[in-house]
Amino acid sequence: MAGLAPAPAIAATATTSFTVSATVIGACSISATPLVFGNYNPTGGTNLDATTTLVVLCTTGTSYDVGLDAGGGSGASVTSRKMSFLANTLTYGLYQDAAHTTVWGNTVGSDTVAGTAGLLPTTLTVYGRVPSGQNAPIGVYTDIIQVTLTY
Repeated sequence: MAGLAPAPAIAATATTSFTVSATVIGACSISATPLVFGNYNPTGGTNLDATTTLVVLCTTGTSYDVGLDAGGGSGASVTSRKMSFLANTLTYGLYQDAAHTTVWGNTVGSDTVAGTAGLLPTTLTVYGRVPSGQNAPIGVYTDIIQVTLTY
């Protein structure tokens, strides 16, 4: 059969598929800035107030609680924190509200701040107060507060 063209080649193919997956976990981080009260006048007759912020970043939808411990001052509690200078102390408080009525403590479900993460980081304000009328010696008083993020 001399005049016939060769048959065209037929391309062969094979296919498959694979699954792609990732597991999003609940994760959180927290950062804090210093709380600086500035100069305290023991004879001034007024409270000394200041604020600081905590920034919580969690996986969207993650529930969390933020607690603040009593600090390291001798005899401190969450209701009566103590900054120290040598053997001297200066009492102060940390609060959840600007009116300084709700103490910020470290017992989940009782005196911590609860939230649920959204798409953006959450900024929490800590309201601090050094009550007036404390006749403390001259010095630089400090304390360290441990922040606990439970999620």
